[in-house]
This record gives sequence, structure tokens and C-alpha cells, in this order.
Amino acid sequence: MPSRPKEKIKIFTTTITAGVHKGKKVEIPDIFTTRSSKGILKESLFNTLQFDIIDKNFVEVFSGSGSIGLEALSRGAGQCYFMEYNKTAFRCLEGNVKRVDASRSHLFYGDSFEKFPLVYDMVKKSKEKTYFYFDPPFSTRDGMDDVYDKTIALIESIEPNVVELVIVEHMTNLDMPETIGTLTLIKRKKFGRSTMTYYKPT
Repeated sequence: MPSRPKEKIKIFTTTITAGVHKGKKVEIPDIFTTRSSKGILKESLFNTLQFDIIDKNFVEVFSGSGSIGLEALSRGAGQCYFMEYNKTAFRCLEGNVKRVDASRSHLFYGDSFEKFPLVYDMVKKSKEKTYFYFDPPFSTRDGMDDVYDKTIALIESIEPNVVELVIVEHMTNLDMPETIGTLTLIKRKKFGRSTMTYYKPT
């Protein structure tokens, strides 16, 4: 019996908006586990971070195609760590990293919750403060009901001497706690269905 041809996945592109790699294209596969962070949301994030990220580590925990982390590298982040479990998204991520900045990118294929301790250990040993960006898959999908609980548990494990800032992109109708472990909520910004919440060590 002949095998059915594989369904071709649509690819969208976005562009790095500032820094040394401004104008380079980042490919994003049209699959339901990967949402491109809206341009306005990304702009707001980097307006908040500005030059503070220069030479710091940047960890994109649920990377998808890596558009946030690659933007951070373009704007001066020292090393960027990407975690992604979806094979299609990871292939896109590999291509994007090669096109943009492979020398300062570290890619980890697999479940972000399982890979996080490994990456955390690496940034801790680097002795450089780290920005953690969490954009978990929306929990409305099957099997994702506990994704935010698991994400909060990860954030709780982050020690104050390792982290500069934790940013969580989440559904607007989700109330994120005022404190997580040693981190305190310092800013919340809504963008329609998505909200970005920032935490800093107290």
C-alpha cells in the first residue's frame, strides 16, 4: 500500500527588528504548538529589557522557532539557550539559528520540563545573570491542563543569584501569583488574549 504523501506545513516568516542581525528572517512553522509572539508584544518586551540584556544569558524555555531568543542575541545577549520538543518546530529553530547566530546559541531537543535542570545548571555555572522567558503552550489544548502549574514549579526552582528577570507570556484570563519562590511580580502588560508578566528576585 503506497504511503500517503506528507502534508506540507506552511511556513511563516518574521524579521529580527533591531541589533546586529536586524532584517534577518526567522521562519515559523504553522503548527498548533507554536505561536509567534505578536510583534507588538515582542517590541514591548525588548523596550522593557533594553540594554540590560547585553552580555547576559537568555533562556527561551518553550522556544518554538526561537524568534524571541534570536532577537535577544541580536540586541546583545551573551549566550542564548533554546528548548523545544516538537520536531517540526525544532528543525525550523535549527535553520533559524544557523542563519542568525549559531556561535552563541545552544539548542536542546526534548521536553522543556525535562531539559530545564540541565540548562539551569549551565547558566548557573556561567556566573552571568540570566533572563528566563517562559511561553508555555496554552493550556486549552488536550493534555496541557497542568502546563502552568508545572511552569510555576520550574520558576520556583530558580535561585535569586542566578536570575536577572523571569518573563512569562500567558493567557490573559490566567491570574499569575504575586510571588513565585524568591521572585516577586513587578510588571504585567496585557495584549488582548496574551499577557506578559515580569518577576524579579526580591
